[in-house]
Amino acid sequence: MSISALFLALLALMALAYHAGVKRAVSAAGGHAGIKHLHSLPSYYGFYAALWAGLPALLLLGLWAGLQDHLVISLVMAQLSPDLVAGLSDGQLSLLVSDIQNLARGNIVAGEVTPGIQAAAADYERFQDMATLILWLLALAIGLGGLTLAWLRIAPTLRARNRVEGVVRVILVVFSSIAILTTLGILLSVVFESLLFFQKVSVIEFFFGAEWSPQIALRKDQVGASGAFGAVPLFAGTLMVTVIAMLIAVPIGLMAAIYLSEYASSQVRTWAKPILEVLAGIPTVVYGFFAALTVAPLIRDLGDGLGLDVSSESALAAGLVMGIMIIPFVSSLSDDVINAVPQSLRDGSYALGATPAETMRRVIFPAALPGIVGGVLLAVSRAIGETMIVVMAAGMSANLTWNPLESVTTVTVQIVALLTGDQEFDSPKTLAAFALGLALFLVTLVLNVIALHIVRKYREQYE
Repeated sequence: MSISALFLALLALMALAYHAGVKRAVSAAGGHAGIKHLHSLPSYYGFYAALWAGLPALLLLGLWAGLQDHLVISLVMAQLSPDLVAGLSDGQLSLLVSDIQNLARGNIVAGEVTPGIQAAAADYERFQDMATLILWLLALAIGLGGLTLAWLRIAPTLRARNRVEGVVRVILVVFSSIAILTTLGILLSVVFESLLFFQKVSVIEFFFGAEWSPQIALRKDQVGASGAFGAVPLFAGTLMVTVIAMLIAVPIGLMAAIYLSEYASSQVRTWAKPILEVLAGIPTVVYGFFAALTVAPLIRDLGDGLGLDVSSESALAAGLVMGIMIIPFVSSLSDDVINAVPQSLRDGSYALGATPAETMRRVIFPAALPGIVGGVLLAVSRAIGETMIVVMAAGMSANLTWNPLESVTTVTVQIVALLTGDQEFDSPKTLAAFALGLALFLVTLVLNVIALHIVRKYREQYE
């Protein structure tokens, strides 16, 4: 008896409650001829019964699933011999619990399997089965009790529609609040850790320093013990790669959107648009392989032929491939915006004798420009947040340069590098990742707000 099986059983109970509620409402109205005397449609009475049968039981299932393992572990630890846990630190105790769980589940155990651990694993498995059985009994009892209560309360005067819509409204508010609170929690966690970082490193040094070397020495007498946290090279590298990517993505994506929406036949559009959007489904690591193994060597060979000093990892290679990756993003958004322009504007332009090219240039494009600009700003946010392509094609060296043929790094790459491996969580090196994340969050937030403002401000002029 698993929790997933119980979930399916509760869904089946809700379906049964729905049909029982509908039949009860029709019977209370005196048959199908008396449905007009019901306050709500029979389906609302079915939904009312289904909510009573399933919602409380599902809430219990969610709470129990989150607490069951913790409660079982507490019971198992209470049964352990004092000699088995004597003198163990918190980390060693956690490893002991992990070994007990792995042994009970049939997985590999890291430590030695003693008789005490075997007994604890047997207790763990027994308590888990007991907890699951109790959950089944409680959930089914609550579900059947809710079904019975709803069935007894169904009457022609019951305002079933109002109550069902009220419950649905509460559910929508709860899920919306979860999304908002999750965003707020992420922001507060990043802000809190960033404040800890700025207590150790000056804000001026971080935002205006020109040297980035976050390596903290283990000894005070070691060279570079204080590290350098000037993030200007990271911001410059991010800006350079993003600009190169947008110089590729915007013209190609916009021209592709114009062609597909205004000039291509229906047959061409049917197969060309899906093929173009296949690029959006390719994993970014594949783009990174393409940039590192094909584009970067090609740029280096071309540079050598022209007598230029080109790094094996360059901002140009990363920007070119990133631009290719963003083409379907710009194309799809621009195509949707252009198709949203009212047909009456096109008809009026053609009626005045304008050609398709003139209509596109002087009527459709100005009308769609706010949406296109908003889509481009969203694409910029997408480019700023890209990591894998930059890691594999542009390198990880923080160079303050405006030469696209040299190796650079970006904010996202350094965040990954700072949080990789075993690090002290309260060291400036680790906390610097949160400061970089906060800066990146603020930049993308501003770009998204500007894009939404532009779209909302100018869209109504053409509706």
